[in-house]
Amino acid sequence: MTPCGHRVNTHRNNPPSIPTWQFISNFHVSTENMKQAEIIVIGAGAAGLMAAATLAKAGRKVLVLEARDRTGGRIHTIRNEQGLPFAELGAEFIHGNLPVTLALLKEAGISYNDTRFEMFHHHEGRIQQGDEPIEGWDELLEKMQQLPADLPLGAFLDQHFAGDQYAGMREEITAFVNGYDTASLSDVSTFAIRSEWEHEDDEAQHRVTAGYGAMIRYLEEVCIKGGGEIVLQQEVERIDWAEATAMVHTRDRQVYQAGKVVLALPLGVLQQPDTLRLHPAIPGYTAALHDIGFGAIIKILLQFASPFWMEDAAFGNPAFPGNTTRLVVSGETVPTYWTQTTPGSTLLTGWLGGPPAWNLRTQSPEAILQATLQSLSNIFRQDAGALQAQLTGWRVVNWTNDPFTRGSYAYDKVPSSAARKVLQQPVAGKLYFAGEYLYEGPAMGTVEAALTSGMQVAEKILLKDTPVA
Repeated sequence: MTPCGHRVNTHRNNPPSIPTWQFISNFHVSTENMKQAEIIVIGAGAAGLMAAATLAKAGRKVLVLEARDRTGGRIHTIRNEQGLPFAELGAEFIHGNLPVTLALLKEAGISYNDTRFEMFHHHEGRIQQGDEPIEGWDELLEKMQQLPADLPLGAFLDQHFAGDQYAGMREEITAFVNGYDTASLSDVSTFAIRSEWEHEDDEAQHRVTAGYGAMIRYLEEVCIKGGGEIVLQQEVERIDWAEATAMVHTRDRQVYQAGKVVLALPLGVLQQPDTLRLHPAIPGYTAALHDIGFGAIIKILLQFASPFWMEDAAFGNPAFPGNTTRLVVSGETVPTYWTQTTPGSTLLTGWLGGPPAWNLRTQSPEAILQATLQSLSNIFRQDAGALQAQLTGWRVVNWTNDPFTRGSYAYDKVPSSAARKVLQQPVAGKLYFAGEYLYEGPAMGTVEAALTSGMQVAEKILLKDTPVA
């Protein structure tokens, strides 16, 4: 799983309290130049564009409002920027044979390549192939299967695996949940982690040949060809939804009107008290948004003069097929790294997730780069200064500190399933929620989840608007 214009950062230093969305009663709006649409979609990420494209193909007049100066949200493919070649700043892989994603790529005529992951771990000063064995793993799975009621994974481990003999296992599980789910053990659902481990499909992994950005461009084209419109740099700050039509107010005092509004913003944005206000307030929906977890992530892209990591005897084993993505996990500050599949590629990706990413979210890109280089130095036994001298390009992608994302992707807390049932219900047949956090299935936290949610919301609107014979 991987997530994904920057403006002034308004991220608070402490986790926000649950906001109460309220109306500013002394704010008056002239309707003379109000722009109208049948349906407004707020957010031009994968979920929002999928909803807009589906609605536009069905003949609906759709207007998409996006706060950034680009579309794609947590999908951001770049080419030849900041010394980096083709690279994915956000979502990167297709984890499994995912039906909605692969069907959309086929429809668009966009190719994708199979890749295989070869796992390594850094242990006792050297890189070793394979996952690190976890003592007590079978006992852990057995206890999980016997668990009668869900509870946070941290509480589950405290109940059943608190002894010193399980310290290594707890450390490995913490690292996995932080890195893969970008979650915290203190609130991630044990049942969700159990289900995730039961449905792993490591053999089916793919990359979009031209990058996920090609898929975003296709959805834009479908929307526009269907008569839709996409307006960038429109940061929505308030929605008045209780009248016959909804009014959407932006930070620069633009006003848009529509019969229906699809909120396709990241969950991390919706959880903030300083972003979007709804009038009237919807306390039940506000609470439900906070009953779903939203992780933290920092992704680091490093372009070197040469692929020094191939000098390691284990990591650089030439016997691996050319489509192999090598991935190493360590106990370093920035613990995880993976390679590209292009032969001779000198691009290396670093990954820091969960509470450790949250703790570093306010650090400067330069400070995060230094921590990354030191981590690489320790893993590959290379001098950190020499590594920096080899850098030809780099970029720190701090999604957690990005004001239009505020994190990585969703994960399940204990009450998340019930929360999704609330959020999947439209408000007065007028206000709809869409996003990867509303997906229920084995591909949570992925582009597949976002596309599925966007498609389902559009289908819900179309079904509701279909006359009964």
